[in-house]
Amino acid sequence: MKTKKTFDCVEMKRRGAERVHNQIANMTIEEQLAFWQERTELLRKHQQTLKMRCTTSVN
Repeated sequence: MKTKKTFDCVEMKRRGAERVHNQIANMTIEEQLAFWQERTELLRKHQQTLKMRCTTSVN
């Protein structure tokens, strides 16, 4: 018996990849590099915030 999937992670991944592709499609290599550096820094800050929340909620 098959059940209906409520979440498709492959589809989610493809939509995300398409969104990023559309964002950087008309950028130069230098602009793309700056884009990824900025997004990486935002991700690191977000991860640090989550880590701090977990640390303070455990104590």
